[in-house]
Amino acid sequence: MDNGHMDSATQDKLLILMREGRSRAESTDWFRVALGLVYLAGLMTKETIDFKTVDREFNRFIYHTLGRGHTITSVLQFMSGARVMPTVQCKRFLDAFARHCPGVPLVSVPFLLELNLGVAKNISGIEPEGPLADWIAREKNKQASAPGHKDEPAAGCQSEGL
Repeated sequence: MDNGHMDSATQDKLLILMREGRSRAESTDWFRVALGLVYLAGLMTKETIDFKTVDREFNRFIYHTLGRGHTITSVLQFMSGARVMPTVQCKRFLDAFARHCPGVPLVSVPFLLELNLGVAKNISGIEPEGPLADWIAREKNKQASAPGHKDEPAAGCQSEGL
């Protein structure tokens, strides 16, 4: 992944991660969350991003993987609701994500999900609340109180809630 662009190595890693799910539903959810996190992490750059090109690349990959009716927009919507909770709280998913997507540190997951909720709030005008917002707050508190915390979150995975 370079400047938000989807490359074949990233695609392969996401497909391998998806195959580690234990059911079709779990695999699909894992794919959505992992892809969404990779997408959001790719946006963290000072360089100008051509969203039309980036979204087209992601949408093409999503279509080829999940089929009609799935887009980066639907992935990000999925990631802003309570249905994402079983995935972000699943140690197996987090372990697989860390192995297959090392360019997106686990410590950044709460931040990226919060960023996604912020965009959803800007679109809808509704303040984020519910299980995901609560989970993000708990994870940020854990990271802030972790040994070695300075102005940035501590490295590593907080396996209890994360």
